Amino acid sequence: MFNAIALFSSSRRNGNTGQLMDRIAMELEIEVVDLADMRMSAYDYEHRNRNDDFEPLMKRVLAFDQLIFATPVYWYAVAPAMKVFLDRISDFLELPDLLSEGRRLRGKRAYVVCTSIYDEAPESFMSAFRDTFSYLGMDFSGVAHVNCRDGYILPNTTLKPCHLLST
Repeated sequence: MFNAIALFSSSRRNGNTGQLMDRIAMELEIEVVDLADMRMSAYDYEHRNRNDDFEPLMKRVLAFDQLIFATPVYWYAVAPAMKVFLDRISDFLELPDLLSEGRRLRGKRAYVVCTSIYDEAPESFMSAFRDTFSYLGMDFSGVAHVNCRDGYILPNTTLKPCHLLST
C-alpha cells in the first residue's frame, strides 16, 4: 500500500475525473478526499477563516509522503474547490504557528490526475501545478490524464495507475 492521499475536486463526483480517480484509488488502496465535502473559505489575507475545515485537512494531508491532486480541466484551470485548497496553502506559509507544518511539504511527491477533451493536459493547466509544486519544494512526479471528449471510456489497453506512484 502507498503512503498517499488523493485530493479530488470536480462539479460531478461521479464524472469522468471521479471515475478515473476512483479506479486509481482502488488499485492503490488509497483514500480520496472530495474537497466539495469540506467547508473551506477562500484565501483571506487577514486569516479570519481559521475555523473552517482547511487546517485540519491540511494537517491530515501532511501525514502522507505522496499527494495526488485530481481535477478535470475547466477552461485551462483547476476546479474551484481545488483552487481554494491550493490558495489556502498560503496559510501554512504565512501564519507563524503553521509555518513549521507548511515546511513539511518540502520533498513530498506530487501527482496530478486529470481529464479533458484533449489528448494531453493543456500546458497552461500543467504549468500551474508544476510552478506550485516547485515553489513549495515538492517533487512533481507524474500525471495521469485521460481524453474524455466522448466521456470516460476504459482504455483498450490497461491503464496502470500503480505506475503513477512509487513506494
